[in-house]
Amino acid sequence: MAMAFPDPGFVDLHIHSTASDGSLSPLEIIHLAKELGLRAIAITDHDTIEGSAEALSQSLSSLEVLSGIEISADVPSGTMHILGYLIELDDPSLTQTLKKVQEARAHRNVGIIKKLQDLGVDITHEDVLGVSGRGQVGRPHIAQVLVQKGVVRSFGEAFLKYLKKWGPAYVPRYRLQPAEAIQMILRAGGVPVLAHPYTLAAKDEAELESSLRELKQAGLMGMEVYYSEHRPERTALFERLARRQNLLMTGGTDFHGAAKPEVQMGIGRGDLRLSYRLVEKLKEAKGRDRPKKPLVDRD
Repeated sequence: MAMAFPDPGFVDLHIHSTASDGSLSPLEIIHLAKELGLRAIAITDHDTIEGSAEALSQSLSSLEVLSGIEISADVPSGTMHILGYLIELDDPSLTQTLKKVQEARAHRNVGIIKKLQDLGVDITHEDVLGVSGRGQVGRPHIAQVLVQKGVVRSFGEAFLKYLKKWGPAYVPRYRLQPAEAIQMILRAGGVPVLAHPYTLAAKDEAELESSLRELKQAGLMGMEVYYSEHRPERTALFERLARRQNLLMTGGTDFHGAAKPEVQMGIGRGDLRLSYRLVEKLKEAKGRDRPKKPLVDRD
């Protein structure tokens, strides 16, 4: 039995569907969110708006759905993801840029599978498509096949042994530069937010603040302060930095369903409660005048 919240004002602004690497379809996500009594959600699939568009196409009364996406950005160390909220899904430049990113992702998958085959692993592209459904294929789907075939015992082992950055089956892929990702979201009328900032792997607070300052100059408007993996001291740090840099504070669970069973929608690991006020702040930010710089053409 799913646990319903007593307060209808809770939200979850970081959810993945079968359009990327989640295990629930957008419609299943909507049903679960309504069952949990959430007031608003955002489906933020990796490098695609398909899940968000499908959710928004549903006729809803008790649940508000915000358009969303999570874009991978190229950084020298660590990893950077930029969330885009309240984007206009029919924006031509958004569609064009995402097509380039998705084609690069598909090419990378072919390379990873070839490397695994060269290492003696019994895996095919059809195997991976079989677990990904209709969504985009990524390393998590390849890891799932490795577990199913008994090549490794766990999802984590698949990454540790084969798929992690510069592992034996790792293949780098095209990613937008941070400023490009931010500008793409701005051009689509959205609000760009830095996801789970701890993954930048900054050595200290000063280095992280320097990165935030550069991102803000590129148009960043917010930071994901409240997150399933953030310990209290980490949350306090991000609150402090967001205030100093005048960045909007957002949050979400990074729900993936069965792909990440320890993280539950709406509550993360059990102690996350996100007020609808976060949505109101996002809407206020969208209404501000913001410069929309042209995307850099790297072809």
